Amino acid sequence: MHCQPEYKGQVYIWLNNNQNCLLCDEPSETALALCAPCLDELPWLGTQCGVCALPLPAAGQVCGQCQQHPPAFHRVVAPWCYEFPLDSLISRFKHHEQWPFGRLMAELTGQFLQFRFDEGLDRPDGLLPVPLSHQRLRQRGFNQAVMLARWLGEHLQLQVEPHWLQRIQDTPAQQGLDAKARQRNLRQAFALAADAPVAGRHLALVDDVLTTGATAQALARLLLDAGARQVDVYCLARTAKADTPG
Repeated sequence: MHCQPEYKGQVYIWLNNNQNCLLCDEPSETALALCAPCLDELPWLGTQCGVCALPLPAAGQVCGQCQQHPPAFHRVVAPWCYEFPLDSLISRFKHHEQWPFGRLMAELTGQFLQFRFDEGLDRPDGLLPVPLSHQRLRQRGFNQAVMLARWLGEHLQLQVEPHWLQRIQDTPAQQGLDAKARQRNLRQAFALAADAPVAGRHLALVDDVLTTGATAQALARLLLDAGARQVDVYCLARTAKADTPG
């Protein structure tokens, strides 16, 4: 059963001059459904680990975890910390089917990534959404990572491959587990489609939140073992601590 919504049309009229801000409900003077004050108040991710994007007190550093155990992925790129009000926006998109919030965050993330590309960040050859378990997909009815990847792919003119990565085992929910428990939880959980031509390619995983990085690590290792040249991670938000639920 294929229940992932395509949503080729707009879920929000972005250029409606009379639109209101999705956060404060005041008139928005921008092309996005977010007014300038609310945009400024989002929890933008500042100084961070140069690999996993963990918030750090100073720039140009790599966190102890990445130094001791370098991950399979090359880098994480995220515009925000997983804090209020962004955590509320993600929850409303992910758990309450309020897709305009997801579209808004994807649009802003697309702008952020384009800025990073213009600064010299290597563009990937394609976007791979993190697959959802069959049970969770049946319960939710959609994979938020697929929707985000499609919106980002449209904005950045990047190919999206939603079927290359497959979740072949339904594992318990990751939320609330520490890093070691998440790694155990994900062993043998993923597979690569037999016809996925990943060899020699630079690919970027897409998800909503990165917490411990266990899922990204498992998928990146799978892709690298299949011959991928480089794997990055694009997400909306990074948690402040590796053991923070999200």
